[in-house]
Amino acid sequence: MPARHAIWKVGPKPTPLDNSALASEEQLEDMIVANTKVISDEWMLIGRQVETEFGGRIDLLAVAPDGSLVIVELKRNRAPRDVIAQAVDYASWIAGLKAEHIAAIYARFSPGRNLWEDLRGRFGREFDEDSLNKSHQIIVVASSLDDSTERMVKYLGERKIPINVLFFQVFAHGNDQFLSRAWLVDPARTQASVATAADGASEPWNGEFYCSFGHSEDRSWEDATEYGFISAGGGAWYSRTLELLKPGDRVWVKVPGLGFVGVGRVTGQRQPASTFKVKTPQGELPVLEVAKRGHYLSDYAGDPDACEYFVPMEWLQTVPVDEAFYEVGLFGNQNTICQPTTPKWRSTVERLKLKFSDFDKQVPVTPA
Repeated sequence: MPARHAIWKVGPKPTPLDNSALASEEQLEDMIVANTKVISDEWMLIGRQVETEFGGRIDLLAVAPDGSLVIVELKRNRAPRDVIAQAVDYASWIAGLKAEHIAAIYARFSPGRNLWEDLRGRFGREFDEDSLNKSHQIIVVASSLDDSTERMVKYLGERKIPINVLFFQVFAHGNDQFLSRAWLVDPARTQASVATAADGASEPWNGEFYCSFGHSEDRSWEDATEYGFISAGGGAWYSRTLELLKPGDRVWVKVPGLGFVGVGRVTGQRQPASTFKVKTPQGELPVLEVAKRGHYLSDYAGDPDACEYFVPMEWLQTVPVDEAFYEVGLFGNQNTICQPTTPKWRSTVERLKLKFSDFDKQVPVTPA
């Protein structure tokens, strides 16, 4: 269980804020509906008290940037084990929802709104029936869990069932209350499980990482090849999976909508734009000073949630974006980094190794 923490008022004599509690969990639900950023600044809320055909009601339902659904269940006054069991039951219902059912849920939640238009406005890309609800995750919202329930959540997560717990703690200062939150499991791990589940049929992971590189005005593949990096930003959903990479990992890079453009090995850890440096003829320089073909969200360089993050790479072989390799049936995914376990990924890597024949070239790697 995450460590309990305190909030202190800054001053010559720092004073701790008192522990407090909300009047009801309905108040927390109201807050989440009013501002989804209370639980995540990446999801779009599409339903509240969604009635299932089993007779239960899902507290909140949201969509993640990759089109996966997010089931949010508040503990309320139920035993933690009951919450987990009910959430899994709801997930079994969610798994069968078609796009028209999801659109109907959203129409009841936001009368007069169009799901597809609002998804495009929220995430900046087109969604279709095939890209919606390919997978889902379960989020349990609670102030605490008993040890056995925590073990259940970790057990499911380790077996690629995308489930996590979001802990909230309330503090008081005078007449004001403040809310803090902490995750039971690193959200990057849960997100990776969602990506794996979306792949469908599963087999042992082949050890090869997949990267979706968003070549655009925000970031440039030409910069990436010249200065040796991959990057992502604009929200934790996009950048946190970079944490999965460790020095020595091999990564196959795809530009969405175009095809695969390169393969390389990781040479260091994820770093924010504010501290990441690249090698140049003039020595190591800040990436934002030399990589000028993209913006790299420089206006958000001081925001740890929204800024661009970079992972240094030693490229084994690359091609320009206008020579990207594409064939029908090759693997694709919206997550920046994932560890696919679908047979399609294995066959994709086999094809890529023929296209990028230098894939196994040895490169120096700095120890973690």
